[in-house]
Amino acid sequence: MDKVTVEVNPLLARFVRSRVFIFVAALQGVCVSFAPLFLYWSGKGTFYPGYEWLFVPLCFLVIWGVPSVYFALANPLVKQLRERSATKPV
Repeated sequence: MDKVTVEVNPLLARFVRSRVFIFVAALQGVCVSFAPLFLYWSGKGTFYPGYEWLFVPLCFLVIWGVPSVYFALANPLVKQLRERSATKPV
């Protein structure tokens, strides 16, 4: 087992400690469970009929937006781990 130290951009660290990230983390459960369900119900016309123009884009935004934040946060970590493994002798 290796111990790894990762340097994080100060802007990224400030974002993770902010209230915005708490909101993103709270939307994580919605992204996985409720947004696809609301999208399905909106497609059937049973979830607030007439407001599909609002709920369908909102569901897609949550389903796409939350994972993209986590991918953006994980990208520097993966990059540094790959650089370290490339320079470390096996």
